[in-house]
Amino acid sequence: MTDVNRRDVLKFLAAAPLAQFAVTALDVEHAATRTRETLESLAARGAQYQPKYFTPQDWRTVHVLADLIIPRDARSGSATDAGVPVFMDFILGDRPNMRPWIREGMAWLDVECEKRYGSPFRECARADQTAILDEIAWPRKAKPEMRRGVRFFSRFRDFSASGFWSSKL
Repeated sequence: MTDVNRRDVLKFLAAAPLAQFAVTALDVEHAATRTRETLESLAARGAQYQPKYFTPQDWRTVHVLADLIIPRDARSGSATDAGVPVFMDFILGDRPNMRPWIREGMAWLDVECEKRYGSPFRECARADQTAILDEIAWPRKAKPEMRRGVRFFSRFRDFSASGFWSSKL
């Protein structure tokens, strides 16, 4: 039996939800390392990360959605504090097969919010954002017409958790 430390277990668990896209624990570790090094380098220069895959509108949506999934609390920082959006951008840069579901899912979320609230998701009031997420966060309770949203949210939640649990935070 080899020694397995907590960090190794977390890396494996962080990669598990992404396995359907052929993302391995090594890929997650590599993206987590790139995220940490990039953010540290940018902070030292007083600069901001510029996404390579996400549009400016997508970038804002990713931040809002990731922080709704993993908000800051008394114990730790939020998803964005952990660099989850940057982690996602790195993974999507390396895994083009993941791009369609995230692009289509964010578009679905924006269209649904436009119909209901007259604004894209990222610009809606927090109560409206959480109301729509409540409808898609629980697959067994979701209405059939929300199936696309449920599938997107489940994947995005897993992706966010992978980035968070593989981070230094």
